[in-house]
Amino acid sequence: MDKEIPDPEPSACPDWIKTDPFLERAFNFADRLHQGQYRASGEAYIIHPVAVASLLRDLGGSNALITAGLLHDVIEDTDTTAEELEAEFGVEVARLVRGVTKLSKFNFGSKTERQAENFRRMFMAMAQDFRVIVVKLADRLHNMRTLHHLAPEKQQAIARETMEIFAPLANRLGIGQFKWELEDLSFKYLEPEQYRRMQSLVADTRANREEQIEGVVRELKERLDRLGLSHSSVSGRPKHLYGIYRKMLRQSKGYDEIYDVLAVRIIVQTIDECYRALAVAHDAFKPIPGRFKDYIALPKSNRYQSLHTTILLSTGQPIEVQIRTEAMHNIAEYGVAAHWKYKESSNGIVADDRFVWLRQLVEWQKEYRDDQEYLESVKEDLFDSEVYVFSPKGDVYQLPRGATPVDFAYRVHTELGNHCCGAIVNQRMVPLHTELQNGDIVTILRQNNAHPSLDWINFVATNSAKHRIRQWYKRSNREENIARGTSLLEKELGKNGLETLLQSPQMLKIAERCNYHTVEDLLAALGYGEISVMSVVHKLREQPPNQVLKLPAGPASKLKTPIVGLDGLLHHIASCCKPLPGEPIIGVVTQGSNRGISVHHQECHNLKNIPAERLIPIRWSEQQEKATTYPVDIEITAIDRVGVMKDILARVADNKVNVRQASVDTAPGKAAIIKLRIDIIDREQYERTCAQIQKMSDIIAVKRVIQEG
Repeated sequence: MDKEIPDPEPSACPDWIKTDPFLERAFNFADRLHQGQYRASGEAYIIHPVAVASLLRDLGGSNALITAGLLHDVIEDTDTTAEELEAEFGVEVARLVRGVTKLSKFNFGSKTERQAENFRRMFMAMAQDFRVIVVKLADRLHNMRTLHHLAPEKQQAIARETMEIFAPLANRLGIGQFKWELEDLSFKYLEPEQYRRMQSLVADTRANREEQIEGVVRELKERLDRLGLSHSSVSGRPKHLYGIYRKMLRQSKGYDEIYDVLAVRIIVQTIDECYRALAVAHDAFKPIPGRFKDYIALPKSNRYQSLHTTILLSTGQPIEVQIRTEAMHNIAEYGVAAHWKYKESSNGIVADDRFVWLRQLVEWQKEYRDDQEYLESVKEDLFDSEVYVFSPKGDVYQLPRGATPVDFAYRVHTELGNHCCGAIVNQRMVPLHTELQNGDIVTILRQNNAHPSLDWINFVATNSAKHRIRQWYKRSNREENIARGTSLLEKELGKNGLETLLQSPQMLKIAERCNYHTVEDLLAALGYGEISVMSVVHKLREQPPNQVLKLPAGPASKLKTPIVGLDGLLHHIASCCKPLPGEPIIGVVTQGSNRGISVHHQECHNLKNIPAERLIPIRWSEQQEKATTYPVDIEITAIDRVGVMKDILARVADNKVNVRQASVDTAPGKAAIIKLRIDIIDREQYERTCAQIQKMSDIIAVKRVIQEG
């Protein structure tokens, strides 16, 4: 008889968990499910969820949130279901764990389309309950702390994803504690030599720095006490390595030239005391001009508030001083977690202005149809804005460094940007490419007949402004795009009955299902490639039985080479229309030559005067010779910018299409005309390639060109 193997011993429950029966039950549940699972370090897996729960506890999370931290991996890594979790710990805990499980499946380092979809799903999950991403951040922070146990290539991939996605998210949520550590740990693995260099520079000056800091702290504390601010606290604080390194790069300065490597923090009780403490600091030490920032009057977008000033010691050493209240300090350290809006339930996006950026990112998902542009806009919006400017009415707008009056106009309203004709900054007329500075008062001049200039693309700083300029240029060719969209549908469905179809109520419903207000809007979007013709056709054929549309008969089936009906006769593809496999064709008996049968597109304009007796019914065979390609000339109208040709060729290569010839014609202030001759297998490959090019933000139009010969 086999010896019975005893169950593994349960892990020791931390004392802080034992104080709460609900948490202890969650610990025991997770410990039992994770038995036999180990971390890369060889330690029992349970240490990870306990560490995540501890981080959430330090943030002041509720029992439900801490419990979700303990259980965050049980659905993904064990056989437990969300339903079982809900029965055991309630709806709220199950919903949080389910949300974190979905986020865990995302891979942000993947190809553009998948990465964009992951972002969209993540922001939707955050909009429903932002605590999901807080659990994910705690999960990521503990994983980064133990990253040294993984292989180097995994370290690099996880660190890059952390630096690009999760550290900015922690910053956006105002969780400074997480942000600094995530950045420094990522820095350690992404740029190990620079990380060690920064460590060495900081270590070499530590003793002298600590001595200087102690002197400043002592002097400021004595003066604050004499002023009656005895409840204040003054302390030195270390600057994180990545913050110093990034500032050195941005300002092109050496370590010794960075002003705020040394820092002192003063915490007082009221806002009034903040400004009184500022006066004390400026009286005790010489302030450096231009180094004062009032984030109390103008908080950062993540609700950070503090006074920042830089003082100069008698040794010539600059030191940054931060002054804030205890409440401001809690927000700076813990962000949204400093005053949780959610207790027992969640009702989606909260109404206060801390989440304007999140609401905007969710809304932009409908507007940005190009994945690359959407990703750029998301990453731009995740990072801190640096410039605070005012409207004439006193409204404050945050913009990134390098922002111009055009960026400001589009941030206020799309129509203001589209009709901008000039700008006044601080009561002085300035060029539209002027870089805005903190505190500028910006007035935008507008005229109804004004419109964006192509030159704006070259100087605006925000992707949202670039997107709207491009969209205006696409939509300004509306009639041409509607005609192109109609033609695309006609090619797919045929001419007969198309006009009736386009005017039907059912077609309007199809347009609305595609997020367009009218059928014309849908046709225009087809014309400039915002939506594919096949997606529209699929929706037409998916109508409920009582709403089935009688679709036009359509052209010949998408059949491949060689051509059926020629029976080995000498033939050639007509140069006047150059039909592709999959397009409807007809044969014409040529006269006075030895070229045999000329193969034309059924809608070729040269067929009008051909007698019927010279026409031969033919079609493409179902047997396709994959090696056979046909040269096709296309002309692309694009907004001129550096790299546009490279991006177009990349889209062509993605569709496995060879480029025979390429040329670009440009002129100042005008759109670029790009001509390509490409090798195409069939109509389907051609339309797919053109659709991919047309989806690019800079593309105004793509059309096929027939060149005789």
